[in-house]
Amino acid sequence: MDAAFIKQCADPALKPAIVEQFVSAVGSGDPLAVSVKSGGRLVLVPKPKTPDEAMGIVRQYVGQAMVRVGVTQFPAGIGVKDTSEITSDLVKPCENLRKGSTMFAKILRIVRKWYGNPTSAEAFPQIFADAVYAWKTGQFEGQAVFQAQDPGGDIAETSVEVKAAEAESADDAAAESEAGSSNANDSEAAGIRIDLSRIGGQK
Repeated sequence: MDAAFIKQCADPALKPAIVEQFVSAVGSGDPLAVSVKSGGRLVLVPKPKTPDEAMGIVRQYVGQAMVRVGVTQFPAGIGVKDTSEITSDLVKPCENLRKGSTMFAKILRIVRKWYGNPTSAEAFPQIFADAVYAWKTGQFEGQAVFQAQDPGGDIAETSVEVKAAEAESADDAAAESEAGSSNANDSEAAGIRIDLSRIGGQK
């Protein structure tokens, strides 16, 4: 993802490296991408070719299923009472990144608060991994994170590199799936595994 694009569009509360890894973990390279899940199952929908087609799918399923849109796979319909309030901003890459990164920053603060607002560099990888999991599920420790109030405060990821977050998440995943032996520090594999440490409902 282009650094200038991140600087222009993303929430300044997040370092560009964190924004990039967030989008890599949860997003799509297609700004018109729409995914729909109902009852935990993926609903097959036509691939939209225009913003109007994408928004038509969004409005069709919002309120009945979990609808994700755009480069950050932002959850459509959050905070709106009527589908007419959902605008085509969701399929504009800059606006989608702005909305998505702002929401993810809030989720990071929620997770960090649950952990007691740790300030150590070692704590951030787990916070990041849990926030990614919360983004994908909409839940963290029984709390609906998209609708939750922002606790505020700093994210406290200062001096923490994204690769550290990846490696930590990979270590957790490897420890569960193959106790005792893994090459979980492989940074490329870690990006794929970033949410696997929470599969199966691990707390």
